[in-house]
Amino acid sequence: MKTTSDQYAEIDRDREEYGVKHSEQLGWAVMRHADVMQVLLDWQTFSSVVSNRLSVPAGMDPPAHTPFRKIIEPYFSPARVAEFEPSCRQLAHSLVKKMLERSEHAEIVGEFARPFAAHAQCDYLGWPNYMEEGLHRWGVRNRKAIREQNRETLVKSAEVFEYLIAEMLDDRRRERSGPDRDLTSRLMFEQVNDRQIKDEEIVSILRNWTAGEIGTIAAAVGIIAHFLAAHPDMQELLRSDFSKLPYAIDEILRITAPLTTNRRVTTRAVNLGGHEIGAKERITILWAGANRDPRVFEDPVNFRWDRDTTKNLLYGAGIHVCPGAPLARMELIVATEELLAQTKSLRFNPERPPVPAEFPDGGFASVPLMTERA
Repeated sequence: MKTTSDQYAEIDRDREEYGVKHSEQLGWAVMRHADVMQVLLDWQTFSSVVSNRLSVPAGMDPPAHTPFRKIIEPYFSPARVAEFEPSCRQLAHSLVKKMLERSEHAEIVGEFARPFAAHAQCDYLGWPNYMEEGLHRWGVRNRKAIREQNRETLVKSAEVFEYLIAEMLDDRRRERSGPDRDLTSRLMFEQVNDRQIKDEEIVSILRNWTAGEIGTIAAAVGIIAHFLAAHPDMQELLRSDFSKLPYAIDEILRITAPLTTNRRVTTRAVNLGGHEIGAKERITILWAGANRDPRVFEDPVNFRWDRDTTKNLLYGAGIHVCPGAPLARMELIVATEELLAQTKSLRFNPERPPVPAEFPDGGFASVPLMTERA
């Protein structure tokens, strides 16, 4: 398996040599910004219905996609995210404090990033604390199956998640919970096309939120911590002015994508990046390729303060642009603020170098750091 540095370097090379490249593993891999935008904006040709398994709404095209998207977007409204921010900050503060109290040797991914992502997700959706461990085990198993392209394990993993969610829905019905109990309960009362939303649709929505939110947030926190350790001057700048964090975080994650791929399938013959591609062909978007494309981002692998942020595809574009982006941005800002506020310095541990993730995971499997408490 390729390490993080290997996979990003290879994507950079392939983007410049091929732009669009075919392989057995990925189908047609799309790496240049303009080609990725063509895929994202033309849902009629590049369908998101890539699996027989129900995927709401990420694996849908209009018109089926539209009513579900309309339901989901208010769950990430500015008001709802702002209401959750104090709880999220308390969680981040507590996890960082415990991590620093244990030792000056901190492993950011395992001790902070993953617990933070899982606990925040459970809190936001109103899930019991015992779900955290189940979600962690499910995530580890699911990521391993994706790396190994083990379809049997992926099916079993999906079934495990469906069982966990179905139990929670049953508990709420037995308790006759109303829609104001939490966001999961509210989802159970939604209407789609003048009918009650189905349990399998609720499970699919929550599976998409959970798989996307937990894995990507955990990877992003690890990437940010790694970047800060590599750039002590940036640590000092951001500690002195947290208002710079929103831009800085998006730029850091443009350079090192926490989410590496997204899938589509062609509905008809199309020319993409100079290649004639037939109908029913697999398309894999490589976000790292598009977000490091020198045609759009000058000096793309280095941090700059003068980027056109509208070109950054960190949260996608088109009809499937990430609805949870407001929540993700808030969580990443809070996590980074707490990590910086409670430390004087973050630096690499010479005896324990960072361990890059294996494709298709982004970021790092572990980020051991030496920390100095503030």
